[in-house]
Amino acid sequence: MFKRLFTRSIKRSNEDLRIIRFVLKRFGYKPKNLSFFYEAITHKSFSNLTENQISNERLEYLGDAILDAVIAELLFLRFPDQDEGFLTKIKSKVVSRKTLSEIGEEMRLREVLRYHKGRAINLASLEGNAFEALMGAIYLDGGYEAVKKCISHNILRNYADLNKILEEEIDFKSKLFIWSQKKHLKLEFNVITEESVNGNWNYEIMVLINDTPYGKGKGNSKKMAEQAASKETLTLMGEI
Repeated sequence: MFKRLFTRSIKRSNEDLRIIRFVLKRFGYKPKNLSFFYEAITHKSFSNLTENQISNERLEYLGDAILDAVIAELLFLRFPDQDEGFLTKIKSKVVSRKTLSEIGEEMRLREVLRYHKGRAINLASLEGNAFEALMGAIYLDGGYEAVKKCISHNILRNYADLNKILEEEIDFKSKLFIWSQKKHLKLEFNVITEESVNGNWNYEIMVLINDTPYGKGKGNSKKMAEQAASKETLTLMGEI
């Protein structure tokens, strides 16, 4: 007689199903090992008062590192012509405590957070920390590619407008670069003059868009001249 093997389905509690639905809806990811996700939503104010509960601090640490790596890769691929300084500055804005708290608040992570409600706690801060912890949970449960897919397909599309962050936080040259990228236009900075007077360097730079000259700028460094030329170009384009 042959024995039939049956796979016993795991019976989920109502709370389990609530967490699964929440993560699937907000993050576009279906959890497998729920222990990671329960830990990710548990604040120390809850774990300190509840037996056998682990706070999300370790997962927050892991999620912070994974999030940093994913955003760095996405920016590296999106801006192939930009230098390390530009990429570092933008990454710092995207993964800042302020941005993550805003994302967590927009996602309404407080709906599933486990914390001691009798204490005065900054919920936006808790949500930002829990967001990082959930990134750590998704990484442990599904791997790096799952986190990258979650961020690129859900987070940046639904909860964090990358273009808005860029436009609000960065300089005129970067704004011009983003504007030209959106319009699929070729952007160049040409040095018109470069001279030293009594040991002081002076530069004049012209912006070319699709080989057509636009704004000019002067400064005692190339960076300052490029900023001035970019500002004048954006003004001419009616962007500022």
